[in-house]
Amino acid sequence: MSDRQLGPESGTGNVVWRLYTEYADEGRRYAVLGTVATLVGRALGLLPALVIGLAVDAIFLGERAYALPFVPAGLIPAAPVGQLYFSIVLLLVATGGGAVASWVEDWGWSVFAQRVQRSLRVDAYDALQDQELAYFTRRRTGDLMSVLNNDVNALQTFLEDGLSAIVWILATVGGISVILIGLNPTLTAVALLPIPLLALFTLVFTRVVEPRYLAVREEIGDLNARLENSVSGIEVVKTQSAERFETDRVRAASDSYLRASLAAIRVRITYFPGLNLISGIGFAITFLVGGLWVLGAAPLGVAGTLTPGAFVTFVIYAQQFIWPIIRLGDVVDDYERAKTAGRRVDELLARSPTVADSATASDLTVSEGAVAFDAVTFAYGEDAVLHDIDVAVAGGTTVGVVGPTGAGKSTLLKLLPRLYDADEGTVSIDGQNVREVRLQSLRSAIGYVSQDPFLFYGTVAENIRYGTFDATDAEIEAAAERAQAGEFIRNLPDGFDTMVGERGVKLSGGQRQRLAIARTMLKDPDLLILDEATSAVDTETEALIQASLQEFAADRTTFVIAHRLSTIRNADRVLVLDDGRVVEDGTHTGLLQADELYANLWRVQVGDIQSLPKAFLERARERQSAIVRDGENN
Repeated sequence: MSDRQLGPESGTGNVVWRLYTEYADEGRRYAVLGTVATLVGRALGLLPALVIGLAVDAIFLGERAYALPFVPAGLIPAAPVGQLYFSIVLLLVATGGGAVASWVEDWGWSVFAQRVQRSLRVDAYDALQDQELAYFTRRRTGDLMSVLNNDVNALQTFLEDGLSAIVWILATVGGISVILIGLNPTLTAVALLPIPLLALFTLVFTRVVEPRYLAVREEIGDLNARLENSVSGIEVVKTQSAERFETDRVRAASDSYLRASLAAIRVRITYFPGLNLISGIGFAITFLVGGLWVLGAAPLGVAGTLTPGAFVTFVIYAQQFIWPIIRLGDVVDDYERAKTAGRRVDELLARSPTVADSATASDLTVSEGAVAFDAVTFAYGEDAVLHDIDVAVAGGTTVGVVGPTGAGKSTLLKLLPRLYDADEGTVSIDGQNVREVRLQSLRSAIGYVSQDPFLFYGTVAENIRYGTFDATDAEIEAAAERAQAGEFIRNLPDGFDTMVGERGVKLSGGQRQRLAIARTMLKDPDLLILDEATSAVDTETEALIQASLQEFAADRTTFVIAHRLSTIRNADRVLVLDDGRVVEDGTHTGLLQADELYANLWRVQVGDIQSLPKAFLERARERQSAIVRDGENN
């Protein structure tokens, strides 16, 4: 987990500025460089108008002396032609220096923003990794990807463009205001008349556009989820000839995104013309008042004189004064986008996982590998799955776990590595409550092979090594041989260096299962959980894998979830679950003799359907109906 900790105010206040403050140390010197370059560039950018106005009055009209602030009089030529050349040099220096300052400004802010973006995305992903499994089952992958990509990118965009623009606006407005006041305080007051109206217009815009941008973010998440789901299930799409159906679903999600975007766009495109209109009217009033003043007909009884050169300078600066106001609109627009994105990122960063290390947690110490479920109850939300489970398993025992679909088999064993936490009761290993040991040590001690193992994009060797990253090539090959995977791996185009494709799509289900078993054998855990680990292999290969697994599990506590009961007939013990309760507990032979649920499940396996009691068949129909209803409700 990241060492960075958000403050107690997380979730409140200005989320954008709080996130940036939290990450401000990332490349701070580049932000300082960008700020200095912005200020220098603005100073050079304001120089030409001052020089032009001075040249008009001093060189062409002779109404005042040629003098510039901070420029020694000895450097200024006495002749008008020399003063003209000197003015041209100043304009060229200002233009060239401004270009260099602009490059440095963009570089500094861009590097700063990219460094913050990198750290923010890594921390957001780290926070995501720390969340409990239930957090992921309640959310779509596309929504989570939208937070890590779109939302983090929106924050980076505002940091790169928005913050630099704020410095640019402040420097421009401040510099122009000082110059205008120095030229003519009265006319400056006229030029600033639109500011209150612009501020009110901007406030209304932020209130109206904020919920619309939030809706856009949510629709992006929905669209990403739909696209991710369709691409991940492309095999099913093609085999079911459902391309048109999926296209229609993507079209519907795209239409929803379009409607949300257009709602935001309608507000945004109204805002910028409104700014231009208000600013333009203000500029026209300023030009009118100043023009009348130069002509000697100053309105409102204004006293004093205004030279043509000073008026030209004033008009140029007044025109430039409009651009910071218009750019402020862009900043506000980007800020509103960043704020809605920041809320989603902050929600992830600030969320405390419900399954986490306790303050007093210690490392798990496995001596015998004894496992106990003591009065364990668990529910997914309000749907109870396990009821008052009491099971004690001696170390080194192989336990088969069987039962009808939905009986709670996988859920029970997911409590052992704390993929979920029991709502009531305790789960312990060698007398140590799993809630009181560190998750890292707990999960390192448990090997888990699921029915549908996940393979990452990469080589066969990288997938076997995953989790045991310091394993040698020889150890990887030995684990593959034990998992009966060596032969098919050697027949791949590049052997252990063959790229298996995203999610292992270049391999069959049985091959993926064997690689997952090899990965677990390489890990060499103290306890082993096999959840239908050989369901996708052929009978012959299964026999070979089962032989290897029996040898591998001989000295460690092993739980085997099985629908094919032949895979657990030699288990030391078999637990039979039904409706979240342990209804039978014994050996394969003993449970057959008891002639209860296990015996009926065995009859199904061997095809002795006619011997099944009617009550069993009725109960099976009820279970299937319940599964269908749950699927429709979910």
